[in-house]
Amino acid sequence: MRRALLLAALGACSVPEVHYIGLEYEPVVELPATPNRNLDLLFVIDNSPSMADKQNNLAVNFPNFIDRLEQLDGGLPDLHLGVINTDMGTKGTDAGAPGPAVGQVGNGGCSGSGSGGNLTTNGSLDVTGNFITDTKDIDGTRLTNYTGTLATVFSDMARLGASGCGFEQPLHAMQAALDNNPANVDFLRSDALLAVLFLTDEDDCTISSPALLTSDTTTLGALQSFRCTRFGVTCDQGGATPDAMNAVGQKTACHSRTAEDFLDDVGSYHDFLVGLKDSASKVIVGGIVGDPTPVAVELRAPPGGGTAVEALAHSCMYTDVQSVVEVADPAVRMQSFFDLFPDRAATTTICQPDLSTGLDELGKLVQRAIGTPCITQDLVDIDAGTPGLQVDCIVRDVVGQVITEIPACEDNGGVQPCWHLDTDALLCPDADNLKLVVDRAVSPDPATVTQMVCRAP
Repeated sequence: MRRALLLAALGACSVPEVHYIGLEYEPVVELPATPNRNLDLLFVIDNSPSMADKQNNLAVNFPNFIDRLEQLDGGLPDLHLGVINTDMGTKGTDAGAPGPAVGQVGNGGCSGSGSGGNLTTNGSLDVTGNFITDTKDIDGTRLTNYTGTLATVFSDMARLGASGCGFEQPLHAMQAALDNNPANVDFLRSDALLAVLFLTDEDDCTISSPALLTSDTTTLGALQSFRCTRFGVTCDQGGATPDAMNAVGQKTACHSRTAEDFLDDVGSYHDFLVGLKDSASKVIVGGIVGDPTPVAVELRAPPGGGTAVEALAHSCMYTDVQSVVEVADPAVRMQSFFDLFPDRAATTTICQPDLSTGLDELGKLVQRAIGTPCITQDLVDIDAGTPGLQVDCIVRDVVGQVITEIPACEDNGGVQPCWHLDTDALLCPDADNLKLVVDRAVSPDPATVTQMVCRAP
């Protein structure tokens, strides 16, 4: 039961984009014939003031993420897991040297190159080296460089504290970590999938020039992180220029600014990550960030009091386990970055006292990229009057630019190859425990990626 194929065209991703007449479809399964079980996983964690509770939230709920990866056929992938923070000091990406120090270092101030994108175990004595390795040996046992459980060790690593630079540069830090950093040798494997997951309650402020952090308040405004929004974000309504962004009021249709006056265009970081791999499909990004909307500018007294100045209004808030109100700012630049990775990105709000669901969703993203036949979302029943689930899906084999559609077994009398849905409660705990099964008389080309797209709800 499928609709007519209108167009199949290669896009920026490694697999073709498909459009169907009059209906919206979404990817449900992507299953490589030869799964890549090597996963390099980098967590980029904001360590600026206000992040202590959010780091703890990540640490406490991290088992949900690992549980999702352990549901893969063969269990946990062969894992390199590293942690960096967002503190790059006053170092700009185009500057040979950092700018002068800003603020009180150790209390949100910035100096030098900060942590420089160097991997850290946060002083953990349970890890040998500066990142976690957990791989499967030939006999099926796990080879690890840590003692205790993976979740416990990561939890210790993730609680980085909240004293880092308040001008967070998560994209700069990510590139510094992965761009031949001698401090991070052996973390990145050429044949591995790469997943980069961000935790931050403010937007990206990756500066190209330390000039953004000078004391020139006449041109740049108060020396606060609002400068990052004013010069790094543009809004089609209410913020088309830096001066318009500086005006108090609501802004709509906001996105990363491409003019590189003070901050980098986020598109260069998409290109950097994809350039590390031979296929865009080997890169996965995710974020636990502030809601990207609403975006508004307000007058607010700076920390410590004083005359109210232009500031970015918080986009979301929640009450933590200690009854403290926590806030986050709109992650406009980060969302623009995630949008450059269609079908390879997932985000969830940081404004929730329990990140278990959000981490589970990020785990599903990585799980799908590695390859699982499980269907993790509810499918549309196109004929509620008929018993059972009646789906509108298309299954196809993709080898390079060659697409071969596979008929449903119920439509072709079971002649192979054909596909059907089965239930597997152990392997597929989500939705209705459904998984895709392709019956074949001949094994597929090892380069085959089997895709399933279904009618979107």
